[in-house]
Amino acid sequence: MRLLNKRPVNFTAGLIACVLTACSQTTTENSTQFDTKTEKPNIVIFYVDDLGYADLSSYGAIGVKTPNVDRLAENGVRFTDGHSSAATCTPSRYSLLTGEYAFRKKAQVLKGDAALLIDPAQPTLPSMLKKAGYTSAVVGKWHLGLGDGTKPIDWNSEIKPGPLEIGFDYSFLLPATGDRVPAVYMENHKVINLSANDPLYVDYTKKIGDRPTGYENPELRRQVADDQHNKTIINGISRIGWMQGGKSAEWKDEDFYTVFTDKANQFIEDNKNNPFFLFFSFHDIHVPRLPHERFIGKSEMGLRGDAIVQMDYITGQVINKLEQAGILDNTLVIFTSDNGPVLNDGYEDQAVELLGQHQPGGVYRGGKYSAYEAGTRVPTIVHYPNRVKPAVSNALMSQVDIYASVANLLGIELAENEAIDSQNHIAAWLDGSVSGREELIEEAFTLSLRQGDWKYISPSTNKDGWIRDKGIESGLINVPQLYDLSKDPSERHNIAALHPQRVKQMQQRIEQLVAKTQR
Repeated sequence: MRLLNKRPVNFTAGLIACVLTACSQTTTENSTQFDTKTEKPNIVIFYVDDLGYADLSSYGAIGVKTPNVDRLAENGVRFTDGHSSAATCTPSRYSLLTGEYAFRKKAQVLKGDAALLIDPAQPTLPSMLKKAGYTSAVVGKWHLGLGDGTKPIDWNSEIKPGPLEIGFDYSFLLPATGDRVPAVYMENHKVINLSANDPLYVDYTKKIGDRPTGYENPELRRQVADDQHNKTIINGISRIGWMQGGKSAEWKDEDFYTVFTDKANQFIEDNKNNPFFLFFSFHDIHVPRLPHERFIGKSEMGLRGDAIVQMDYITGQVINKLEQAGILDNTLVIFTSDNGPVLNDGYEDQAVELLGQHQPGGVYRGGKYSAYEAGTRVPTIVHYPNRVKPAVSNALMSQVDIYASVANLLGIELAENEAIDSQNHIAAWLDGSVSGREELIEEAFTLSLRQGDWKYISPSTNKDGWIRDKGIESGLINVPQLYDLSKDPSERHNIAALHPQRVKQMQQRIEQLVAKTQR
């Protein structure tokens, strides 16, 4: 292995301004050849919500600037064919943390009072890292359920199982999402700032308590909402579900940018002398979009663009903390998104009207919820100064592979029933010249298969009216679809009829992958 020739790193004015070296390493497709026994990188995953492929200026955004994330891209590997495993949030989170496709769990977008989706007995990325001596934290949006499902969640006592029962050592959460009740913070096993004189209750079937709702008191709303998002009003925004009590514990959406950043940076400070894993799970740029006033007007696209600016600022603050702690060089940073973009996802905040020339999914068709490419093709950046040299990679990559790739990096052998869909592509993650997957599943409300530039979408009879109501093409039709992305990246010309054998083979391959039960 050739020695790394480091150059100094400097961060100023809250911006990432690091200069990376042309570091080199000898790699094969399945391994890295350096001593992980003496060098364990910290791991930070920035998991943005609903960020589209072209929503960063480094990916061609118009009307918004993202200098902090752009510097990660400039000094790391920027992937042009990186994918979340699903086109919706709960399934993609499940896959990232378990190394398993979410359809195996029949995972759907969860209600705010749903049971924990991940069985505490199931291996996870943080529990695997614990074997190598890592301390792990999740900060931000959770949306993977809480409790064991045997009885309703008691929000006024300890809530178990949750993140700590699946391998994390610390958690500070939105229990579900910003548009769902309960609109409170939860630290480890407890909702914080609750008053015993005003206990918290949640219901997703009927109204409880006397709080105003969007459908009864529309004049109290700051944003017009659809029927689904028109229940209990918190901070001037009507949410999904009904909430009673818990007034002292309520969040203020505009405070997310400091609350979560401070919790993440405190975790870094507390663990800077030992290897750690931080899963920073953004609420931005999910609805409701309520960026702090300091970011209002900082883009040309209204609240959605301003929320992107806020997300970029948060990223810079956390990276700046890593640099100040003297550990950025030995930190593997993965920046990506849980699924593709959506403009109107329940609230009217002028995201459509103020879009201008910007195309959130770039040339790719569809978006969040969609079987087309923009559903799962998302910005994906790896930054690791000790090991990664700047590059742009067109390797086919999937978030489901982070699990096995990190395990290989640390020399951890996986069991046959562990992370069964995760492949080791650590060499491709760290080297922009190395190829990635030969094929991958894209999960929406049907399954699609990528094999190189070929994209096959299975026929579907699912109803898609609600997706089209959001201005997104679902890709759900009852005939096979086949596209050659090398010639037709926007998936406009279905050539399935011209290639019946390929269609048959790709459908059979999907069925084989669905039937898979071990590594």
